[in-house]
Amino acid sequence: MKRSMNPSDMARPADCLCPIAPGELAPLPPPYEDFNQATIPPLNQEKVKHIETSLDDTVAIGIPKPASKEEEEALVRRFLSGLQKLFEEKNNWTFLQPLLLSMEHCAKCQTCSNACPVFEMSGRKEIHRPIFRAEVLRRIWRKYLKPGGKLTAKWTGDIDLNWTTIARLAELSYRCTLCRRCATVCPIGVDNGLINHEIRKLFSQEMGIAPKELHEKGSVQHLRVGSSTGMNPLGAKDSIEFIQEEMEEITGWKVEIPWDVEGADILLIHNAGEMLSWPENVGAFAIIFQAAGISWTLSSEAAGYDAVNYGLWYDDVQFSRVAVKHADIARRLKVKKILVGECGHAHKALTVVADRLLTGELNVPRESALVTLEEIVTKGRIPFNPGRNDFPVTLHDPCNVVRAMGIVEPQRRILRKIAPRFREMTPHGVDNYCCGGGSGFAIMSGFNFAEWRALVSSRKKFLQILEAFKDEPQDVPKYVCAPCSNCKGAIRDIIGYYHAEERSRLYYGGLVELIVNAMADMKKPIIRFGDEPSWTT
Repeated sequence: MKRSMNPSDMARPADCLCPIAPGELAPLPPPYEDFNQATIPPLNQEKVKHIETSLDDTVAIGIPKPASKEEEEALVRRFLSGLQKLFEEKNNWTFLQPLLLSMEHCAKCQTCSNACPVFEMSGRKEIHRPIFRAEVLRRIWRKYLKPGGKLTAKWTGDIDLNWTTIARLAELSYRCTLCRRCATVCPIGVDNGLINHEIRKLFSQEMGIAPKELHEKGSVQHLRVGSSTGMNPLGAKDSIEFIQEEMEEITGWKVEIPWDVEGADILLIHNAGEMLSWPENVGAFAIIFQAAGISWTLSSEAAGYDAVNYGLWYDDVQFSRVAVKHADIARRLKVKKILVGECGHAHKALTVVADRLLTGELNVPRESALVTLEEIVTKGRIPFNPGRNDFPVTLHDPCNVVRAMGIVEPQRRILRKIAPRFREMTPHGVDNYCCGGGSGFAIMSGFNFAEWRALVSSRKKFLQILEAFKDEPQDVPKYVCAPCSNCKGAIRDIIGYYHAEERSRLYYGGLVELIVNAMADMKKPIIRFGDEPSWTT
């Protein structure tokens, strides 16, 4: 019988503490059975010979191995110093209270385990239980920082603290999408997602350990260049000019996108990745606002055209720098409010979490674009022909919009009006499953992490999508509406990884594209299924 993993095993010597064997992942239905024996592709040993790889089959961060025993011991001391700061009000005033409550009161009832898609899809691996990484941190905290902890560890849960334990914990914190589905089912309110976030924060702020995609290529580049994509203000303006031309070519609608309009009602901030990967989303917003007579503007200032805030996932300092910059741009433009486009983490970053930070003149009203879009669509400000969306549509609920903010119905009221063949996933709303790309995973692709994401963290969402369309013929095109850039990236990748466009005719896109596609005055469709237009009238 296979020995069950215990948090104390995190210190145990092993080349691979928790591998995934063929057939252990949750099974997929026809015509995807060929993926049921798939495993994570092996790491390139030449590329990883100098980094820590002993947790499982996967590497997300790429932590360099210490050069000496002395360096290992110094890193352990820095870890303990950072852990101490997490429990000091002066260093963690934003999240100390909920962190303490979650650390002190977990009953280990495992109610959260069945809510976790990564745990379920991994074949129920112990290290992917929501409480596992929290319990590792809890044991270290109690043993090494609380008075008398080393004496009581045999009753409260023992663990050895060494470099192996720390490096594995850092990697393990990037096997959770921070979807916080576990927190919604906990009978006593423990938030293991928050604990996992605090682990990431400790490693970044105290030890300089974070995925390059989130830090160097993410928030640092955002603040230095103007966008997490590397797009500077001139590049953003060039992209918008291109989008205006392309949208007129695609839809027959002359698009005008305003820049830096002082005193506009709305400052719209997109995820700048939309400009590069899904420019039709940016163009669709412009068409809708133009048709509805909305007073709005974009900002050409560095960071003003990119709603991304990757600090939300790993580093409070980086988060604060970006959030303050966004608010200050809006303040100086004298807009009435900031509207966050189709970007889930930007919703949470600039509204829910930034509320702890933005005060005084920086407390510019901030709102989800979904609310404005609902008002436009349902109040008759634009005429629609819903028959133009006469194809199967299902809705993915971005965790940071729905579960974190409670924005559940606006997008549904829109779809019920413009998409006659809309159907829900099961479950949906606040009970939805993460796309698998949350907490930065959608942009992390170093080493073999992209394969882990496709095979494990996005697997549940793929099953949900297939289930939503199970009664539709394979050859009928089907649209997954995902009003979030990060989620679209993850869904794009799983459709590609599983060859689902060829096998099931699955396509994806945002909500505003569906709105524009159904506009009665539109001359040509914005949505296409491969080479086919979505409507012919």
